[in-house]
Amino acid sequence: MAATASSCIFCQRASNSTANNLLHFDERVVAFEDVNPSAVRHYLVIPKEHIPTVRNLQRRAEDYSLVSHMLEVGQTLLSQDSPQLKHRFGFHQPPMNSVNHLHLHCFALPYTPRWKFAKYISLGSIGFIEAEKLLEKIKP
Repeated sequence: MAATASSCIFCQRASNSTANNLLHFDERVVAFEDVNPSAVRHYLVIPKEHIPTVRNLQRRAEDYSLVSHMLEVGQTLLSQDSPQLKHRFGFHQPPMNSVNHLHLHCFALPYTPRWKFAKYISLGSIGFIEAEKLLEKIKP
């Protein structure tokens, strides 16, 4: 069953910009720690607007700008928090996404435990897609 904006847990999170566990918030996105981290640092950056998945993004300036901004926020957070570690950024593609609200995974590696890397393997059109690759796909 697809989540609607009113029932979406990430929409609820995004609308509460006073929450003390937010790492970042602005007019477009919020960022917070993943509740079930898969790496040394695992943050999520989500748009405040309810966008279900990467499949809802199109080749238009608005979507490209949003994903670029999400990536910039994630890069800034990890470069401040764990500059010495390797970073990885990307999105799950349906049906591999766990929450139907667009969210960027931001990792400071290694994965913990190590087997969790399997959740983030690129499998073409259904696996994990690197943020830079998604930006190439939606560039206007």
